[in-house]
Amino acid sequence: MVASGQFEVSAAVIPSYRVIFLLLLLSSTSPALAADQQWLRISSDHFIVLTDAGDKKGHEVAARFEQMRAVFGQLLMRQRLRLAEPIEIIAIRSDKDYAQIAPMVNGDPTQAPAFFLVGEDRVFIVLNLFVPDSYRAIEHPFAHYLLNYNYPPTQPWFDEGFAEYFSSLYLTPKAALPGGDPELNPGYQTDLLGNQIQGNGQKSFTEILSNPVWLTWPDLFGMKNRVVSGQEGTHHTLFYAQSWILVHYLLSQNKLEEMGRYFDLVENQKVPTEQAIQQAFGMSLSQFDKAVKDHFRSLKGLQDALQMSKQANGAPFDASLSQFPLPFSVDDVATSAKSVSLAEGEALMNEMAVRIPERRAKAIEKLEALVADEKTESAVAHRALAWAHVQKGETDRAFEELTDAMRLNSSDPWVRMGLALAAYHSGERGAKVQGLANMMESLHIVVEQFPDFAEAYDMLGWARLTGGGANAAVEALKKAVELSPRDEEYQLRLARAYLAAKKFDEARSTLERLKQSQNPAISQTAKKSLIDLPFLEKYGVPPVEEAPPQQTAKAPPKKPASNAEEDDEESPAKPAAKEPEADRRPVKFLKTTLLSVDCSKSPAAVLTLAQEGKTIRLRASDYKSVPVIGAAEFSCGWKTVPVNVNYKPGGGLDGDLVSIELH
Repeated sequence: MVASGQFEVSAAVIPSYRVIFLLLLLSSTSPALAADQQWLRISSDHFIVLTDAGDKKGHEVAARFEQMRAVFGQLLMRQRLRLAEPIEIIAIRSDKDYAQIAPMVNGDPTQAPAFFLVGEDRVFIVLNLFVPDSYRAIEHPFAHYLLNYNYPPTQPWFDEGFAEYFSSLYLTPKAALPGGDPELNPGYQTDLLGNQIQGNGQKSFTEILSNPVWLTWPDLFGMKNRVVSGQEGTHHTLFYAQSWILVHYLLSQNKLEEMGRYFDLVENQKVPTEQAIQQAFGMSLSQFDKAVKDHFRSLKGLQDALQMSKQANGAPFDASLSQFPLPFSVDDVATSAKSVSLAEGEALMNEMAVRIPERRAKAIEKLEALVADEKTESAVAHRALAWAHVQKGETDRAFEELTDAMRLNSSDPWVRMGLALAAYHSGERGAKVQGLANMMESLHIVVEQFPDFAEAYDMLGWARLTGGGANAAVEALKKAVELSPRDEEYQLRLARAYLAAKKFDEARSTLERLKQSQNPAISQTAKKSLIDLPFLEKYGVPPVEEAPPQQTAKAPPKKPASNAEEDDEESPAKPAAKEPEADRRPVKFLKTTLLSVDCSKSPAAVLTLAQEGKTIRLRASDYKSVPVIGAAEFSCGWKTVPVNVNYKPGGGLDGDLVSIELH
C-alpha cells in the first residue's frame, strides 16, 4: 500500500493472481442428491465460475465480470487492477433455493437479487440467476471493493459518489451505459449484506437535486460518512445525491487530473477547501457551484427517465445519458471448462452459508453430513467446519478438522489459510499461539497461490513479529500496506514492526499519518506511540507508565507493554487501603452479531448481542469513550451487524464493553 498521505499511485506493474469466482446452482432438492445436476468450472483470465447452468451461461457470467472490471479501469484510468482480497461468487439458478441461503432482512430472505458478503479471509458474492442481470445488484459494493485496493484514500463523498455512479452501469452486448440515476433502478441497489438500498416511496437523486437547497461544497467535502459493516442505510439523502452528481460531473468533463490535484492539496498540504478548489480547478467556489448545478440541469435524460419510472412499464435507465464502447464483447472473452463433483459443490455453497449467522446452524449440519460419508467427504467441507469452530473460539477442534482437510488435499490454499487463521486466533486473550512455524509455512503457500492477497501478507507479518523476526515482519507488512492502501490496521501493525526493528524514522512517518485517522482508537494509539517514541529511541525500551496519583512511593511500577500502542491489561499497583480495588475481571473476546443498541439513558448504552441461540447484554457507561474499530464513531443506530467485542463478563449473560470492532 502506498503511504496514506500520498495521492499518486505508482504505475509499476502489479503482480497478478486469479480471483476465484464460484457460481453454484442448486436444484429444488439437496444438491448432493440431484442426479441431473452437472457442474462445470469455467475459467477466464481473471475469474473462475462454477456453475451447473451449462457452458454458455458460465461463460456469460465470467465475461460480465471481466467487463465490469475493465469498465472500472477505464473510468479511473487504471490499466492494472489489484483484487487483493479473493472473491468467490455463488450464483443460484432457482429463486426458491436462493431464498433458502440468502441473509434475512426483517425476518424474511432479502428481496435483492444478489448480496456481497465480506469475510475475514475473502469475499463471497451470491447471485440469484433467476433474475436477469442480477450482477447489477452488487455493482455498488463491488465499486467500493475495487476502490479499496486500487485508489488512494479519499474523502467519503468521492467513494460514495463513484460507487453510486458505478451502480448505474448497464452492459449491452457492445456498450457500457453508466450515468443514469441509480435510485431509479428498483431492486438493483444493495449494500454489502444484500439489503435493498432503494426504499418504497423515497425520492430519487433527480428529485432530491431538483430542490433548490443543496449542501455547500465545504460542508459536503467535510462530511465523514462511512460504511458500517456493509450497512450504509438509506441512500436517499442529499449527501449521496450531491456526491453522485459531482462525480458524474468530474467524469463527464474529464476532470480526474484536477480532482487528484485537489485531493493532494487538502489531504497532504492541508489547504482549506475553498482555496484548494480555486487552485485545482481554476474556479472560485461560486463558479464551481454553478458549473456542477448547470451540469445537472443539462442532463435532460434524467428528467425523462424519472417520468418513465412513474409509468407502469417505465425503463430503468436512459441510454442517452452516457455511452461508450466496451473494450471487448462477451464473445471475445476466452474461457475453458472443467467438470466438478456434486458433493464438492454443496460443500462450497455451505462454506459460504456458514458465514451468515442465521444460516450457520443449518450449514454446519449439512457439512457434518458430508464429512460423515467417505463418498462425499472433502477438504472443502472440513475447512468450512474449521472456520465455524474458529468463530466459536474452539481452535483445538478447528485444528482437528484442518488435519483431516490436509489429509485429503494438502495443496489446497484455503486449507492452508484456515490453518493460519486458527493459529492466529489461538493467540487471542494472551494465550500462546499454537503452531506459529506451521502458520508461517502455510501463509507462504497461500501467497504463492494468491500473490496479491493483502490479508495473508498482514498475517505473515504478524506471525514473524510474534516470533521475533522484526525485519522480516517489516518486509511482509510493507507488502500488505502496498496491496491495501486504505487499511489503517495494516499501517499500524507496520508501525509496530518498524519500532521493533528500530527503524524509528519510518515508524515516526507512519504514526504521523495515523494520528490524523478518523478512527479514534487508531488516532489515539498513534499519538501515544509518538509520545513514547523518543524514549524508546534513546533507551531501547518503552517508557514505564507513571503511577496513579494515589499510589504510594514504594509501590512497584507497572511493567512496560510489549508494544507501545497496546493497553496494559495488568491492574495498577495496589492503592491505599481505603481506595476501591481495581477491576480484575479478565477481558474476554466474542465474535458475534450485534442485534441492537439502546442509548435511552445516554451517555450510557446497552448492546444486545447474539450468543449461540441466546443473547448477551453489554453495558457502556459512556459510549462516546468506547474504542471503535471499523467505523468513525460509536452509533446508537447499529442493528444486525457482525462485530468483534472485548468485554469484562458480569454474573451471567451480561458484562461491560471494553472495545468494539465492526467488519
